[in-house]
Amino acid sequence: MEFFSLLYLVVGLIVVITIHEFSHAWVANALGDPTARLEGRVSLNPLKHLDPFGTILIFLIQIGWGKPVPVNPSYFKKPKRDEALTALAGPLSNLLIAILFSIPLKYSSAFLATLGLGGEPIGLNLVSAIVDMSIVLFAFNMLPFPPLDGSKFVQLLIPRRFESAYRNYLRNGQMYFLLFLLFDRFFLGRILGVSALAWFVGTVYFLVKSAIFLGI
Repeated sequence: MEFFSLLYLVVGLIVVITIHEFSHAWVANALGDPTARLEGRVSLNPLKHLDPFGTILIFLIQIGWGKPVPVNPSYFKKPKRDEALTALAGPLSNLLIAILFSIPLKYSSAFLATLGLGGEPIGLNLVSAIVDMSIVLFAFNMLPFPPLDGSKFVQLLIPRRFESAYRNYLRNGQMYFLLFLLFDRFFLGRILGVSALAWFVGTVYFLVKSAIFLGI
């Protein structure tokens, strides 16, 4: 069963990454930027979106990422707004997928419970993995660190007088994200025994999943 659990997890992660990157490309194209479309990224073919190194890590440690969708804000009518909407499209697509896939997961389990059969149907293990990975990807990408999507969405909230400084942060902020990851892993995680990243993602996961299953 461990092999199949790993298989469901990997397949689920590939599915949610593909939908995530497709959504970026589709929204960018809809808002007037054809860059991603011309590179074949408005597609649900996983091969169009999987980053080689990120894909290898999916199979090795069950954590990975997709190939970034190219965006040229100069095509947008309102660059600041449309770039933020394009960035937000990825996490929101994962949230929508989590909601949709939770419906059969919840009601099939409830149906089996009425028959006196406990546990989750084996056939829904992949659905469960897609729900879990979708929520995790949503939470992770909403962090306000470049190159994550949350950093571009936050720019909508930045006062005009600080826009130049924030744009500079977006260009160079990957270094801050790397420093945060190292600090979180080797200081907070190992020395203090708590991971800020794991706490944030875990908290969002619990709140979102609870809200979905209560709301459907």
